[in-house]
Amino acid sequence: MLTRFIVAAVLVTASMTIALAAPARIIILRHGEKANKWKLCDTGEQRANALAANYLGRGAAKSLFASGDEPAFFFAITLHTLELASPAVASWNKPVILYSVVPEADRDKDTQTKELNQRTQQAASNIMTNPALAGKTVVMVWEHKHIANAKLEAKFEGEAVTLRKLLKLDILPGVPATWPDDTYDYFWIVDFPANSNVPSRFSMVKQEFGAPYAGVPSNDWDAPNGLEDASGCEIKDD
Repeated sequence: MLTRFIVAAVLVTASMTIALAAPARIIILRHGEKANKWKLCDTGEQRANALAANYLGRGAAKSLFASGDEPAFFFAITLHTLELASPAVASWNKPVILYSVVPEADRDKDTQTKELNQRTQQAASNIMTNPALAGKTVVMVWEHKHIANAKLEAKFEGEAVTLRKLLKLDILPGVPATWPDDTYDYFWIVDFPANSNVPSRFSMVKQEFGAPYAGVPSNDWDAPNGLEDASGCEIKDD
């Protein structure tokens, strides 16, 4: 009987540890400006390189990682997010963990949305319960409507489908309900206390680049980004 009790206690403790195995910090950003469903435009490619040089790569000028720290993993979901993450990831000699949703010419929008919903849920579950990530810093490069979108959340009411809901960001003050279509240049930084899967702090950091990336848009939140058709970038929303 005593042996059974000890085994049960160990199992309960282990399950609680797994349930509370949240990273210390999650850095969230959107993919770069895009040319089409499959690739980034020149501006988006420049943003990918600028992010590696300034914020996310090894030895970045304004690194988002504390001195001596490095990202445990980078997560992505679409081809656009994979392309944006690649320069920074390569500098760390790390892989990208891809919860892939790949565009198909004959796939309708509703099917695509449901696939993005499911993959976002799977990624969030892994990140928040994986003991290997406990106390670490992870980077999520994501599709913006599945970071935060009030209309999407209303359409799938009762089923968390955005990072805003899945990571419980909606309980914190100052977290936008929707990520704007024209905004590519912000980080969301989310901190978790030790042994907790409830976030304690949220901040937004604007991406600002000098030469040779000064031409990459750095507009205020929900302000026009100034891109025109001649840029070769897709102007309409996702």
